[in-house]
Amino acid sequence: MPRAPLWVFGYGSLMWNPGFAVAERQIARLADYHRSFCMRSVHHRGTPDEPGLVLALDATAGAACTGLAFRVEPGAEDATVAYLQERELISSAYLEAELPLDLRGGPRVRALTFIIDPDHVQYCGGLPLEEQAGIIARAVGGRGPNTEYLYNTAAHLAELGIEDAELSWLTRRVREITTGSEA
Repeated sequence: MPRAPLWVFGYGSLMWNPGFAVAERQIARLADYHRSFCMRSVHHRGTPDEPGLVLALDATAGAACTGLAFRVEPGAEDATVAYLQERELISSAYLEAELPLDLRGGPRVRALTFIIDPDHVQYCGGLPLEEQAGIIARAVGGRGPNTEYLYNTAAHLAELGIEDAELSWLTRRVREITTGSEA
């Protein structure tokens, strides 16, 4: 019996670097979660001594996150799940979930989604934006500067026509900090 299509929800780096075989991509909306720099990164965008911040989906009733839904190439489902588990569950700060997404102009699908575990030591929800900007401006990890992660995510959201006010503000503020043109 053939496996149903596997969808994956991307809201951060998966949008610009999925790393798996994609058959289709569509803008999608996930209800009751918001995209937030609420996870300290001690591997990819920071270190244990100087953690960076990465995006995670933080559960918030009434909120919504717009990102990309990827339909995995048929036959690549098992390899994709294994790849994503290795990539996303590196420190167990994310929880793997299958959640409903509303595709723009299309049906509702269930998608593999990685959400933050609010009980994990790396969770830091509620940090003021100014504090987030300072951390992102200076942190560097195994996959490069934290600024690169912010700028790439913000650029891809803009390219897709997805507005995220917090990311737009953080992008402007981090550029001010890193160029020395602070107000």
